[in-house]
This record gives sequence, C-alpha cells and structure tokens, in this order.
Amino acid sequence: MPLDKLMLILVLVILSAGFTILVAAVIQTSLAYPVGWAIAIPIALVAYVVARVVLQRLGNRDDDHYDRIDR
Repeated sequence: MPLDKLMLILVLVILSAGFTILVAAVIQTSLAYPVGWAIAIPIALVAYVVARVVLQRLGNRDDDHYDRIDR
C-alpha cells in the first residue's frame, strides 16, 4: 500500500473520530438550545465538501503520477 494512502486513511480515521464527538456535542446542545441547529448546518456542509474532496482524490488517476516513478 502506498504511503500516501496509508496516511490518508490514518488522517480520515482521526478526523472522523473527532467529527463524531463534535456532532454528538452539537446534537446534545441543540436539544437544549434550538439555536444549536444553526451550528449543525455549516458542520454538515463542511463534512460534505471534505467527503467530495477525498473521493475526488481517490478517484483521480492524474494525482497518482508520482506513484509510478521509480526511485
């Protein structure tokens, strides 16, 4: 497995754990204060953008140019 994919997986696991804690905190806050949903919507949009970037990075063959170079 190339090092860049391994690091990408590691970063995604760490970010998803932090994001899960953040989402749980926002949901808990929004149940107590209805204004909390104003925070949840931007968080969902950021998550969507991050997911699109990661999926595009994994699917783009042009970014793998340096993986084919002999060292």
